[in-house]
Amino acid sequence: MMTYPMSSRPSAASNNPLFKAPLWLAEYLGIATPPEGERVKLRDQSFVMRGGILRSEDATSNAQGQTEKAFGFKWNQRHTFESETSLTRMREWLWERYGKVEKEPWIREHGDHPLILDAGCGAGMSAIELFGGTLERSRYLGVDISTAVDVAAARFAERGLSGGFVQASVTRLPFAQKSLDLIFSEGVLHHTDSTEGAFSSLAGLLKPGGRFLFYVYRKKGPLREFSDDYIRDRLQALSPEDAWKVVMPLTKLGKMLGELQVEIDVPEAIDLLEIPAGRIDLQRFFYWHVFKAFYRSDMTIDEMNHINFDWYAPRNARRHTIEEVRGWCVKGGLTIEREKVEEAGITIIARKRTD
Repeated sequence: MMTYPMSSRPSAASNNPLFKAPLWLAEYLGIATPPEGERVKLRDQSFVMRGGILRSEDATSNAQGQTEKAFGFKWNQRHTFESETSLTRMREWLWERYGKVEKEPWIREHGDHPLILDAGCGAGMSAIELFGGTLERSRYLGVDISTAVDVAAARFAERGLSGGFVQASVTRLPFAQKSLDLIFSEGVLHHTDSTEGAFSSLAGLLKPGGRFLFYVYRKKGPLREFSDDYIRDRLQALSPEDAWKVVMPLTKLGKMLGELQVEIDVPEAIDLLEIPAGRIDLQRFFYWHVFKAFYRSDMTIDEMNHINFDWYAPRNARRHTIEEVRGWCVKGGLTIEREKVEEAGITIIARKRTD
């Protein structure tokens, strides 16, 4: 398999003078904090300290390298996801699927200062919105394969939150087995070379009694699956900047369809295409059964394009069934405590067995 060198260059966000790796991170990794520019070995992997963040120098597959570039670009477009409208939408969707975690009784089972791994943290948006005040007392460790870690570090610092950050693949982390209280991986596992492989690798890092909170894409009907893969394949030869531009007309079409506010009535279920009978908004019909073109009337065109780009741009974007996900949990020694299956995806909270 061809490999792709992981970028160890920080983005502009890493120049934020407020960010400094917390002392507990070096203790957790079992090393002294290296000075800027120095290399260190962690479990047979080479890391370099850049911008206060340890960054893996390991090569990745071509598909994973392309995915790294796409997400590094996306999360550096902060104006496309930081409006109050976008953040409120994300917060409410997270609460709907995981519950209000900071108020859930089980969160206290993990002690006063739980060690939380955000596996594929991106800009830290989902963790900040879901965990809320819990982050003020937690040891938060954000990991991402891309330079999105720099954006996450900056956003944590801007909010007065402490966090440790590492740039590395979530499939090969330099952390001890059975060392984490919580793992959060919101829409990330399916962006690796093997969703199940990534899940298994991360599950081994959980302490007995630890919890794994994650979301993966769900398989859609045949037309959506075909158009998703077709569009994604067409974007692979483009730079992230050009892919963003090419997706924009699709986003504008989705906006136009949504603004029509037209309903259609599917008279009979079309089993061949997995299209159910019943009334449905025309934009939602296209969205669920033909191609993804996100629409919300209170969001800007760039915010909507951010969501569509997130779906189409990464080379790795696998979809799964609930049966597959349940099987991973059984093999990983986890008991599912909360399960939410939607058309878009599958959300799980699972606890590592203690026996």
